[in-house]
Amino acid sequence: MADFYQNGIITTLHNLTDRPLEAMEKELMSFSRVRPMSLVLPSLYSELQGPALEHIINEVTQVPYLNEIVVGLDQASESEYRHAKEFFGQLPQHHRVLWNDGPRLRKIDAMLEEKGLAPNEMGKGRNVWYCYGYVLASGRAEAVALHDCDIVTYDRSLLARLIYPVANPAFNYEFAKGYYARTADGKMNGRVCRLLVTPLIRALKKVYGHIDYLDYLDSFRYPLSGEFSMRVDVLNDIRIPSDWGLEIGVLSEMKRNYSTNRICQVDITDNYDHKHQPLSPDDAAAGLSKMSIDICKSIFRKLATQGEVFSTETFRTIKATYFRVALDFVETYYNDALMNGLNLDRHKEEAAVELFAENIMRAGEYFLDNPMETPFIPSWNRVISAIPDILDQIYEAVEADNAERD
Repeated sequence: MADFYQNGIITTLHNLTDRPLEAMEKELMSFSRVRPMSLVLPSLYSELQGPALEHIINEVTQVPYLNEIVVGLDQASESEYRHAKEFFGQLPQHHRVLWNDGPRLRKIDAMLEEKGLAPNEMGKGRNVWYCYGYVLASGRAEAVALHDCDIVTYDRSLLARLIYPVANPAFNYEFAKGYYARTADGKMNGRVCRLLVTPLIRALKKVYGHIDYLDYLDSFRYPLSGEFSMRVDVLNDIRIPSDWGLEIGVLSEMKRNYSTNRICQVDITDNYDHKHQPLSPDDAAAGLSKMSIDICKSIFRKLATQGEVFSTETFRTIKATYFRVALDFVETYYNDALMNGLNLDRHKEEAAVELFAENIMRAGEYFLDNPMETPFIPSWNRVISAIPDILDQIYEAVEADNAERD
């Protein structure tokens, strides 16, 4: 059971009573008449073969308040796209599958690339960006939620709680971030958040002192969650990161564009588990190792835009400070796990901290060597300014793909 404590500078919406799902969905049905809702599902084709997505779709078919579902499909051949259309065809709601590897959307991507406006790498960020473009083009929603397709503990109450803060017309929130505890199979998960992000933020506070941005990030209970919702007007201005810094980057964009009283976090589930990435200690371009580097770069870039100065010496100080803070957290989490009857391997935890400390330096060196890098995909406002009919082109391409018979 959650507490009612409000920490940090953003509002926390708790799960205090285990409110019946039926009552919440009834309210959402009422909200949908004045604030239509959309769900975005960024998916790899391979996830259609896994155990999670089939269950997610079975749950989503029972959701009564959605006006639109947009599936972004990556890494799919033509035959695989046709299979995906059949797979998602069981959804009773209005839905569309974006075949990101298909000739129509590839043609649009090539046109954007010629103008320097296309995403510069494949991945979830690119997928989400095109899905948001289609949501803007379709005009069927005023509130949109996004969650991953690998949640093995999914039930539709997660979606209801996630979208409620931006769907309720009586609330003034533009953005809601989902949070949850990461425990499964008797273990405490969420290493990157527990052992990198929070200790790094606390270390940066020690090195640089009070900074609103760091206080803001430190207010989120699970800043790396892949589940968030927003009002559709947010989609015009937000710049989506194209690397593993997606979640931190989106939070940074919200801080740049909106007052913190328009941002909240919401407890969306008591039990959350998904596909786990390997630590990849021997490969900085894969797994949690790459993720940690991208996250660090995202935070460093944001601080630099606010006038903070970095050098090799400051990164060494940050690394040393982080290492001490993170080791203290290992002790804290070990005690927390032990008291709750969970397993936590202190050797593996400290090995992860050592890797993350090394990657803070790697991220710092990369940042210093590439000061002009702009990893954000351009905002849709900028793209529309350059190509006024781009949303029409995307809409027509997606509709044509989905209209073709198998």
